[in-house]
Amino acid sequence: MIPLLGITTQALFAQLLLGLINGAFYALLSLGLAVIFGMLNIVNFAHGALYMMGAFFAWFLLHYFEIGYWPALVLAPLGVGLLGMVIERTMLHRLAGLDPIYGLLLTFGIALIVQGLFQNAYGASGMPYPMPDLLKGGQNLGFMYLPNYRAWVVVFSIAVCLATWFAIEKTRLGATLRAATENPELTRAFGVNVPRLITLTYGFGVALAALAGVLAAPIYQVRPLMGADFIIVVFAVVVIGGMGSIMGSILTGFLLGLVEGLTKVFYPQAANVVVFVIMVLVLLVKPAGLFGKQA
Repeated sequence: MIPLLGITTQALFAQLLLGLINGAFYALLSLGLAVIFGMLNIVNFAHGALYMMGAFFAWFLLHYFEIGYWPALVLAPLGVGLLGMVIERTMLHRLAGLDPIYGLLLTFGIALIVQGLFQNAYGASGMPYPMPDLLKGGQNLGFMYLPNYRAWVVVFSIAVCLATWFAIEKTRLGATLRAATENPELTRAFGVNVPRLITLTYGFGVALAALAGVLAAPIYQVRPLMGADFIIVVFAVVVIGGMGSIMGSILTGFLLGLVEGLTKVFYPQAANVVVFVIMVLVLLVKPAGLFGKQA
């Protein structure tokens, strides 16, 4: 029991775990958004719908082809990533060089269409997705019970986030991608196929969203509007971390998940707005975000 507050230690750690899990999804989703905006200057409002499609892709694989969770971790991001590449080549590519607001409006329209189609086909209620047998159960840590699957989500999310940061910031491929973003004409002069690189980058960004959807399916169930529940908070995370900042999105995602969990313990009424209050305060002090660079 925490003195003067009447809160048990077990309840505190349970909320911190819940916040860390939410933070893992915030980090993965905001990472995909940061990659797409930072590299391509596209505000991808369809990100939540593509996250939902990742969960549905895993559900389709299981119910129609009897393909389980572990193959779905690879197949769902690949499938949704390919769809994202088609979207970029057929629609977003036409907006290159225009104000980012046009990309935002286009992706917002795509999100509404996708969510509407899935809601008409499957309704608004959630459909269960079974947890893999290998990750069932949990560990008794003495002060709390730690479910294996939730621990896996946190560890796997951290690994994916760090691997993505390393690939973009520390490898030759990442350097080429940044060069193609900052000076496409000069990059073409070195024989780099810039349009193909842009398409692959967008596909990779939405594949991260789909991967988060597969991870979320056993926890939150598969619902047509599951992306709409997350996307506004995820955009706030990206703004706080700094638009286009890869490490900023990762750190801010996990940090705000923990802050949200603590808020549910000490002042539950503010849990749904604390992220946006922090966003306002950060923008007042540093408009470019905590890790962003002023344009």
